[in-house]
Amino acid sequence: MLVSFVIPAHNEERLIGATIGAIHAAARAVIQPPSEYEIVVADDASTDGTRAVAESMGARVVSHDRRQISATRNLGARLSRGERLVFVDADTRVTPEAVAFALRAMDRGAVGGGGSVRFDGRVPLYARVFLFVLTIVFRLLRLTGGAFFFCRRDALEAVGGWDETVFAGEEIELAKALKRHGRFVVVPNPVVTSGRKLRTHTAWEVLGILPRAMWHGPAMMRNRDGLDLWYGPRREDPGGT
Repeated sequence: MLVSFVIPAHNEERLIGATIGAIHAAARAVIQPPSEYEIVVADDASTDGTRAVAESMGARVVSHDRRQISATRNLGARLSRGERLVFVDADTRVTPEAVAFALRAMDRGAVGGGGSVRFDGRVPLYARVFLFVLTIVFRLLRLTGGAFFFCRRDALEAVGGWDETVFAGEEIELAKALKRHGRFVVVPNPVVTSGRKLRTHTAWEVLGILPRAMWHGPAMMRNRDGLDLWYGPRREDPGGT
């Protein structure tokens, strides 16, 4: 069955090349025949060279102007052709081990799942501690972040796709929905994602979201205002790989 790798992107010309390159390497290592995969970049209102870089590396680019991550993920899924969908953030490098585990899990009946991550470059100590704790909690709850997320197309359609009423935390909502529909797995092999937000934002800007989310509840995620960590202007990354 064809595998569709879907990359939601907004102004990612600097990193999307490495993301696509890693997908090609992983797919060619684990998918036979190698022609049985595609890469679809769902471009949301980019004003840089994201499209040009993606197309130069063999990806198909589909576009809209929403500035909403769930809608962009749905766009890519809707216009892809595979029955197995692997969503990869534009700043994330997958590994053959993670891709192989995901495909094998779906072949064995899992409706979907996701993977743990490690950050590129140097990140603050609080971020490393927070990631360690979050990884344990996610494994216990069988939840996952959105950097590497996969599911069968029929399962995604059965739960209504990515929730377009939220502007962040959409991977948690989809994971909970898929768990009600079938078996959801967490890949033990981490992928590499950018630590740029942790290098370019203060600890309060990152962790301050937690008390605000506890105070306002899920309603906070249903409004783009206050979610600058995801939707604010991108700051210059002082160091990454």
